[in-house]
Amino acid sequence: MAGHSKWANIKRRKARVDAQRGKIFTKLSRELMVSAREGGGDVESNLRLRLAVQKARENNLPNDSIQRAILKGTGELEGEALEGVSYEGYGPGGVALLMETLTDNRNRTVAEIRHLMTRSGGNLGETGCVAWMFERKGFIIIEKSGLEEDDVIMAALEAGAEDVELDGDSYEVITAPETMEHVKEYLQQAGMDLSSAEVTMLPKSTVNVTEPEVVKKLLELLENLEELDDVQNVYANFDIPEELMA
Repeated sequence: MAGHSKWANIKRRKARVDAQRGKIFTKLSRELMVSAREGGGDVESNLRLRLAVQKARENNLPNDSIQRAILKGTGELEGEALEGVSYEGYGPGGVALLMETLTDNRNRTVAEIRHLMTRSGGNLGETGCVAWMFERKGFIIIEKSGLEEDDVIMAALEAGAEDVELDGDSYEVITAPETMEHVKEYLQQAGMDLSSAEVTMLPKSTVNVTEPEVVKKLLELLENLEELDDVQNVYANFDIPEELMA
């Protein structure tokens, strides 16, 4: 999962910049609305909403904005007519890309995505062309910071995690989506420093990208896709050497 964690780190740094512009607030609010619309406004019974609220709070979205977005989702306040649509394709280097969007205009969204994909040398594919390469999992990154590998593995497995891997300066813990919160809380109570915890789409296998120009085009494409207002998440199956990521 090395490529995934590296991209997760890039996205976290980018999120801090986006938060300053308020851009990420729009995406967080949209996710809250759709989560509440599809599963109801009760965070205890709606896992997707509970995770959306958690992410919103971690990114300092004000509580009144969270509540307003939920009320829009449940129909108690007027809100946007958004629908979730996934797009798939291949980027530079043959890297598989899966994009989750929330949109009120499919034609606009697909045109924007296709333009960026084509400009980078990639192409938009048919539904299902790459989705099978990914699986939804809980993904937790723990800062290594003096922790013994055996202790981390033991604690994670006791909490119900599926797997633990060491990647550079961090441990990666993989869980079932529905147990991610429990594992996260268990590890925090054990005194471990978590740099990230989310339900995401992990690639089943990765593509090595080693040519500097291809790496540059790929990372630029990923960042440009993330910049689109309608795009909520972008998942990719690349593995890039650390020195090129830098």
